[in-house]
Amino acid sequence: MNNNFDDLNINDNLLRGIYAYGFEKPSNIQTKAIPIINTGKDLIAQSQSGTGKTGAFSIGVLNNIDLEKKETQAIIISPTHELAEQTYEVMTNISNYMDINIKKVIGKTNVNDSKRELESNPQVIIATPGRLLDMINRKYLFTNSVKQFVLDEADEILSIGFMDTIYNIIKFLPQETQICLFSATMPGEILQLTDRFMNNSEKILIDKENLTLEGIKQFYLNCNIYKWKYDVLIDLYESITINQCIIYVNTKNILTYLVDKLLEKNFPISYIHGELSSQDRKKNLNDFKSGNTRILISTDLLSRGIDIQQLSLVINFDLPKNKETYIHRIGRSGRYGRKGTTINFVLNEEINDIKDLEKFYNTTIEEMPENICDYIN
Repeated sequence: MNNNFDDLNINDNLLRGIYAYGFEKPSNIQTKAIPIINTGKDLIAQSQSGTGKTGAFSIGVLNNIDLEKKETQAIIISPTHELAEQTYEVMTNISNYMDINIKKVIGKTNVNDSKRELESNPQVIIATPGRLLDMINRKYLFTNSVKQFVLDEADEILSIGFMDTIYNIIKFLPQETQICLFSATMPGEILQLTDRFMNNSEKILIDKENLTLEGIKQFYLNCNIYKWKYDVLIDLYESITINQCIIYVNTKNILTYLVDKLLEKNFPISYIHGELSSQDRKKNLNDFKSGNTRILISTDLLSRGIDIQQLSLVINFDLPKNKETYIHRIGRSGRYGRKGTTINFVLNEEINDIKDLEKFYNTTIEEMPENICDYIN
């Protein structure tokens, strides 16, 4: 087991950036994935939320860029703007001592801005799928020198919404481009799909039994009927002190309802959903990350990959529609070994859904105790 970045065959200027950014030792996924990325082989890497996947592919990609060549050599695709921004932040920080050009090409921003970014021939592009394909089709981006193509949160990107877009992008890539998929969950049907565009990929996979996040206490609270959930939320807030908390809902309507009610009570909140402009999403998320607001209300747009240091509590106001999403949501807390707490608001008829989740992840979700404040912070 390599316990140092120095043992992973990483070039010196990148190493300096890794240490300066605050990475001390490689995580398990970084130790396994970086050497494979260095070989140029296709890779499917599954690892729990908060285990350092972004660091793994960022280091792997940056380590293999030819800095002499001023052309696009690597493309990283994220399903959401927020993840693209976060990847951009990590990559620009750790490449601080390298003379490298990294640019973002993301949707819901001005097309001319994307065009301008591409005119500088970035060596690395971090993109969302639709905008990237648009730039290729408009001939603003040429892909003939792309050596590495990374899909972050691959199970989401390869789901129905993006599938055709990804296939169309891959058609433009050279035959020998290395393709790497990273995700916390890798359902069987997604693995089958990868056979269509990957060659003899190396696989780093974990059983779903090992997916549940250690260090995260999980509880449920029976609210009986839906309209009581709001009162339960207010009661909870008045009885405990919370640094920061994400509240997940399933629909934009419920989000709007909650936002209006909490703003009436002068709660310091931010919110995020798919129909907000890129600028508003960025501002609202930054307000929360910087601590200007203490509560972030979100649809599942934000259930993946976003790292918020102070996050001690996740509330599922609505249970997620599918079991896979649950782990992405609760993975916002307890990242990198930190402790966290999840409280699931349920109705009488959803008690069985809690039992299903317990079985699916081989975990325990207990009824919320009176002394819940002892578990938070």
